[in-house]
Amino acid sequence: MNQKNERIGRVQEINRFPVKSVLGESLSSAPVDSRGILGDRLWAIKNEDGKFGSGKTTRRFQQMEGLFNFNAKYERDTPLITMPDGTEYRGNQERVNKALSELLGFPVTLAKEESISHFDEGPISIITTSALKMISKDLGEIVDSRRFRANLVIETEATGYLEDEWVDRLIQVGESVTLKIVAPLQRCIMVNNPQEELKQDARILKTLANNHAAMFGVWAKVERCGEVRVGDKAMLLE
Repeated sequence: MNQKNERIGRVQEINRFPVKSVLGESLSSAPVDSRGILGDRLWAIKNEDGKFGSGKTTRRFQQMEGLFNFNAKYERDTPLITMPDGTEYRGNQERVNKALSELLGFPVTLAKEESISHFDEGPISIITTSALKMISKDLGEIVDSRRFRANLVIETEATGYLEDEWVDRLIQVGESVTLKIVAPLQRCIMVNNPQEELKQDARILKTLANNHAAMFGVWAKVERCGEVRVGDKAMLLE
């Protein structure tokens, strides 16, 4: 039986992705509002049909090859987009749309979120080091956390897919932030894609599909806003 305010670990990484399905930035701390990590996936690359660039095609999204060739970080409240050749564009410059369109091969614009959410599932995604150790064991080599584009990586001393047990529970992160764990995260081929020095690896999703129903990590909604920092304690609440 879980004890009240059971400590589950500490925050090892905080990641923010200013543009959906594009590489992002690692932070030492971040404000959390009702939408999640402030500014996370607030922007997206949108095609002429109004669909957002993603690793999959759905009612809201269009699969676009090569999105991991771009990187985004915030310069104050405006995303700074780095192209594969190192050229940088501010997200509020019209020429960023021309550059993205030329590289992707069809017309797109960089769009800020309005009425349609850019999130696949929900505001905050979480994985644990125990789950990373499990998939690494199943695969036979270390799997990098970047494959899963999680907002929070929680370092734990437990083993196995610990976060599966958190669904419908509250977690407090640091002094103020409280999250409600909603559901496991269903993974797609994006976990296989090359990014930075990581190579294409079709074994990642296959290993998850064979051993954990293609699930990895959980997503959460924000119950109480505040700030999270690397090193913060993460506690399960009764």
